[in-house]
Amino acid sequence: MSTTAVPLRPIAKGSLTRLWIGVAIVALAAGGLAWAGQQGIALSPTAFLAQNEGADGVITTESGLQYKVLEEGTGPSPTTSDVALVGYKGTLLDGTVFDENAQAPMPIDGVVPGFSEGLQKMKKGGKYRLWIPPQLGYGDQAAGPIPAGSVLVFDVTLHDFKSRDEIMKMQQMMQQGATPPAN
Repeated sequence: MSTTAVPLRPIAKGSLTRLWIGVAIVALAAGGLAWAGQQGIALSPTAFLAQNEGADGVITTESGLQYKVLEEGTGPSPTTSDVALVGYKGTLLDGTVFDENAQAPMPIDGVVPGFSEGLQKMKKGGKYRLWIPPQLGYGDQAAGPIPAGSVLVFDVTLHDFKSRDEIMKMQQMMQQGATPPAN
């Protein structure tokens, strides 16, 4: 039985150095990707609001509500005794949509405190983005798809608003017009 020997070629000069440089580059790239992936980790509500406070155009009120005027409206602002017709999209910080409506009537004093405060800053036709901290939203209570302690993010358009008295008068007129006159 004979053994056939396969000749091995010698390693070219510098090949081993290039191999180790390649390994180092791959290790650095993996470390960089791991670091970048950790940057996507959700911030706590307090940390997010502190970071967001310094963002361009963001205004923080005394209560802690943060808002940004996307489009300024005209005229007066609603009060707590008004009912507003709004379009809105509510999301969590991770972008999960929990509620959305193109035209919803809302009593200003019948919504979470942060949403009420934001509406009172707006004017007809205005578009705002609101960041409502947990203490002005649902606090430590979960509400449907909204986890406890969540910052609520709303894009809101104030279409119109009327006082409750105006709405009551309109309802009475509609009811009177709907019934035939008595003979």
